[in-house]
Amino acid sequence: MNNNSTALAEKVKGLDAKKIGNALLNNALIIIMLAVAVYVAVTEPSFLAPRSLVNLLSLTAAYLPVALGIAGCIVLTGTDLSAGRAVGITACVAASLLQAADAPNKMWPAIGTLPVPLVILIVVAIGAAIGAFNGFFVAKFKLHPFIVTLATQLILYTMLLLYVKMGNNNGMAISGLDEGYRNFVVGNPPLLNFAGGAIQIPNYVIYAILLSVLMWFIWNKTTFGKNMFALGANEEAARVSGVNVFMTTIMVFALAGAMYGWAGFVESARVASNTANTGVNYELDAIAACVIGGVSFVGGIGKVSGIIIGVIMLRLIFVALPLVGMDQNLQYAIKGGIILFACALDMRKYLVKK
Repeated sequence: MNNNSTALAEKVKGLDAKKIGNALLNNALIIIMLAVAVYVAVTEPSFLAPRSLVNLLSLTAAYLPVALGIAGCIVLTGTDLSAGRAVGITACVAASLLQAADAPNKMWPAIGTLPVPLVILIVVAIGAAIGAFNGFFVAKFKLHPFIVTLATQLILYTMLLLYVKMGNNNGMAISGLDEGYRNFVVGNPPLLNFAGGAIQIPNYVIYAILLSVLMWFIWNKTTFGKNMFALGANEEAARVSGVNVFMTTIMVFALAGAMYGWAGFVESARVASNTANTGVNYELDAIAACVIGGVSFVGGIGKVSGIIIGVIMLRLIFVALPLVGMDQNLQYAIKGGIILFACALDMRKYLVKK
């Protein structure tokens, strides 16, 4: 009896150790990032200064909409390589329609400055149309999203290069934005002024929070959200269960495109000077953030809270590393390493479950 009890205790202890080991390995990337952040905070106290934290919060809010959009494509076991160019073209369209009436080299002088709500509808519709275009080719012809969105990326870049040369712009950066537009995006309400106004949280942080709540509701409380996860988990089972695979795929990509359109609207005012390079490589940050946050390429797995954590973690690294003298030219190699490491950990979790 004693021998049996001892063997059972050792077995339980072994299982607990295995569970702890798996948990540590599955979350290794987040643990490493937190360790880097702690190291930077200790060696460079300014990293935890209120102004630095607000900068981190603002960067998170700027990049979050793209991650929220692309996450749905990943849930369907796909991706979207056109996201950055979609942000770029919607940013340039928003900037061109919301230049101040007296701006030098105003792109479209005949139409003046359009109302901000109307421009929001225009750029979100453009983004949704781009996404629906991607979704149609994925759903109708069973093409892999990688191929479809790669083609769309090239098409959008060409359109963007042509667009910035239209009107009176002649290929220059689109700037001279209307003050009302700038205030709507990067202005800040008095309630979010701290330290006597020295620390200000921009409006687009609030919009990002509201957008996250909306996306959480869509993912978790609507039939569309349930169908999306069912389709990502098992397409054939979803089809047998009555899910309209064709329409659901198009809607997921269209919703992603709408998020890119909003991100472009915000980015346009945030950078204030828009070129054909606006939004470049944003899809890399979004994909990395999603995988860090637990959105699996296996399909049917992901949480909005995880996406938010992933974006924060990624921004944390790229705010922290320059403070300790890291060459910013290394950021793309770091992003690539993060994506590879995160995907490897993701597949390991899947293989362990199998």
